[in-house]
Amino acid sequence: MADLRVRTCMSHAPKSVIRDWMEVMKLWSGRLPGTIDGVAAKLNDSLPFDQRLARQDVRGSVAWARALVQASVLSLAEAEEIVHGLEAIAGEFERGQFLLAESDEDIHTAVERRLTELIGPVAGKLHTGRSRNDQVATDFRLWVLEAIERTDEQLYELQLALIARAEQDMGVILPGYTHTQRAQPILLSHWWLSHLWALQRDRGRLHDLDQRTAVSPLGSGALAGTTFPVDRDALSHALGFRTASPNSLDAVSDRDFAAEYLFCATLIGLHLSRMSEALILYSTAEFAFIELDNAYSTGSSLMPQKKNPDPLELTRAKSGRFIGLLAGLLATLKALPSAYDKDLQEDKLPVFEAADTLGLVLPVMRGVVATLTVCAERMRSAVDASMLATDLADYVVQRGVPFREAHHAAGRAVKRAEELGVKLTELPLTEWQAIHPAFGDDLFQVFDPERAIARRSAWGGTAPDAVREQLALAKQVVSGP
Repeated sequence: MADLRVRTCMSHAPKSVIRDWMEVMKLWSGRLPGTIDGVAAKLNDSLPFDQRLARQDVRGSVAWARALVQASVLSLAEAEEIVHGLEAIAGEFERGQFLLAESDEDIHTAVERRLTELIGPVAGKLHTGRSRNDQVATDFRLWVLEAIERTDEQLYELQLALIARAEQDMGVILPGYTHTQRAQPILLSHWWLSHLWALQRDRGRLHDLDQRTAVSPLGSGALAGTTFPVDRDALSHALGFRTASPNSLDAVSDRDFAAEYLFCATLIGLHLSRMSEALILYSTAEFAFIELDNAYSTGSSLMPQKKNPDPLELTRAKSGRFIGLLAGLLATLKALPSAYDKDLQEDKLPVFEAADTLGLVLPVMRGVVATLTVCAERMRSAVDASMLATDLADYVVQRGVPFREAHHAAGRAVKRAEELGVKLTELPLTEWQAIHPAFGDDLFQVFDPERAIARRSAWGGTAPDAVREQLALAKQVVSGP
């Protein structure tokens, strides 16, 4: 939504209406007449950021007006007038034409003020039985539900890119690493899919969160519920919620959904950071396993030869932001008593920032994955015989030797080759048999990476057949948002 512009006058309503509205502009001015300190007002006002809830606020107000008709609070004609005014306001928001007044404290008062301009005193009936406490909780939940949907769709698009890479790179051999040391050869497709499953868990958490977020607080009032016979169940379904909250006190203070969204964002950020870290390393001259597309690289202001993976580095850095946002909200929530406290005004900024950041880094990661170039020969050449030492131990085990003894024998062979300054494949057979009699003249077939990979054919392994089965499952499991 475009930023809303500040208006300094209200020219669409009669002067008497404007005067009356200005007298009650601060919704609590009946109890506290006078003017709040200017700096305190800035601290108190949330409009600079909660204007992002404008569309949700109008939507909730339309549903509330109709619910008040069913509760015999509003006449049908009054409700139609209110709804017509709210729809006009929604149009102004959509076109970026809604003008803010200097006296608007938050988006809720801005909408109510504008509604009064458009339709006059009947606008004052809209807030009957409703508190800003349940109003803002409703708006925020509606916003987070939409954010969940957007994030899920972006994760899905990244998963599709990973599936495409797994298909395209089938058969490419990659040195697998543990402790950042060469460990065992794997298929690059297996590596791509390893990141897909992490994102699938992220999507599962978002789907679970959707269930818990889709609970309507509207009708809870400030904390004790409304005195008017509003059908809260019908109201919740009208707004697209799954159910109405069972406890009004909990409903206005619950921000678990906000913390959970930040937790989901944090884990997504961590998963993207891990992928970014590997791709950054793989793109270096020392590895040269991949080359990033120019569209996802930057240059140096000083060194003309540089091709920097800045988008990946920034994606990696954003994981720290997510952690900070989550920790900050948890620290805000930890000591609050039940019911609403003004501290909860601080719930939106971290969620907004997290959703915005995900909206940047997820499409970037999708683009990086889809456009990078794989240097298959370089990957294959980085696989050396020592990475097949476990296969060597398995070879001995297959001859009836206990694994611990076989492991020791394979380790001695690696050490002996180092002592002689030769590769494992260059170690003479006499040396092998001096280490352990189970080594036969057929042992050198162990050092074929393709065979080593093919032997890992158990479900979830890196063998081509196992990876193809995994890929088929991924296509089945990864459904659209």
